[in-house]
Amino acid sequence: MGIFDKLLGNNKGTMESAIPWINLTDKAQLADLALVSAAQPVLIFKHSTRCGISRMVLKQFEKEYNFDESQLQPYFLDLLNHRDISNAIAERFSVVHESPQILVIKSEKCVFDASHHEIDAIALQDKI
Repeated sequence: MGIFDKLLGNNKGTMESAIPWINLTDKAQLADLALVSAAQPVLIFKHSTRCGISRMVLKQFEKEYNFDESQLQPYFLDLLNHRDISNAIAERFSVVHESPQILVIKSEKCVFDASHHEIDAIALQDKI
């Protein structure tokens, strides 16, 4: 582990997280995610594993996150490995790609999105 990893955390972000992330690794998962959103809100966190700002935002978000799986279903997207999925998300949910970015999906529609320092887990309570 390098000095920057020690200061900013590991580059995976989710390895030590208490959030029960579901990794988005296939575009086909978007159809399932949309179906889930009909019954409960879905969160997508888009993270660039090489970006220090994205890493800091993710760490803060994970510290503040206080939802259980019955309130919000959390999905995690590693942008460096799956930019094609991010493009599909932008098209399917009519949002502009940003990184880092969170989206809240309800009834198959994006009802909220935020990027960079606007990402706030506490403020999500009003969105779900």
